[in-house]
Amino acid sequence: MTAPLTFAPEVRAALDAGKPVVALESTIITHGMPYPQNLQTARAVEAEVRAAGATPATIAIMGGHIHIGLTDEELERLAQAEDVMKLSRADLAVCLAANGTGATTVAATMICAALAGIAVFATGGIGGVHHGAEDSFDISADLAELGLTPVTVVAAGAKAILDLPKTLEVLETNGVPVIAFGQDEFPAFWSRNSGLKAPLRADTAAQIAEAHLMRAQLGLNGGQLVASPIPPEAEIAREEIVPVIETALAEAAARGIAAKAVTPFLLQRIFELTDGRSLASNIALVLNNARLASRIAAEICARR
Repeated sequence: MTAPLTFAPEVRAALDAGKPVVALESTIITHGMPYPQNLQTARAVEAEVRAAGATPATIAIMGGHIHIGLTDEELERLAQAEDVMKLSRADLAVCLAANGTGATTVAATMICAALAGIAVFATGGIGGVHHGAEDSFDISADLAELGLTPVTVVAAGAKAILDLPKTLEVLETNGVPVIAFGQDEFPAFWSRNSGLKAPLRADTAAQIAEAHLMRAQLGLNGGQLVASPIPPEAEIAREEIVPVIETALAEAAARGIAAKAVTPFLLQRIFELTDGRSLASNIALVLNNARLASRIAAEICARR
């Protein structure tokens, strides 16, 4: 049996022609921000990919099919949909079988991109190891997926609400190359620096593309995490954001918020505590990642 894939016409045409395509997740639309800002942001990210010379493929589950790229009408429908499932590896097949509507996280987007033959995926930040994971075992499936599925993921590091040292350790255990772009330090989502040295560094999209293709030649499982720092003008400095994150974490613990509810709660509280600056920074880093991902996708296509 083949996977139930439905391709947007422009994505199908680009893939058939061997042109660069960049996968985009859909949880940023359904679980990241309210309507209509979510729709405006999704359109802006797609426009950024097109401006950089690639074709965007926003991935979502609708009507029992994995949609590889959404028409503008589908994008608007998803942006206004209610009770949308937030899908990772564990939920993907169940949602499809039930003809449900689902938005893809990093892990699910990687799976769907690989099924569609898309090599590069741009997102905001990956999930990772949550604080207190030594007791809760709350570790994102994104980390395991990066060790399994051969997609290069461009993100502004892992979300800064996470335990970043432990996240890097788990990525290393899973054999995932963590490549900081243009700097030696691992970026921390809203901040360019985390105080942690990145395991690897690349200064050009071509270097990242060559490493992606070499992994395939070697038969290595899994993808690459490209950690692209937020543009300087959009960052919230580490010394400013860390106390805000600590406040939000303490509130989540006091309220007993756990599992999939943790990340949305923390991001909303940080938005409130920064008077909206965190969301503006989030949008800026996603756009920046889309640009870099498009360049990497173009370099991969040029070498095939």
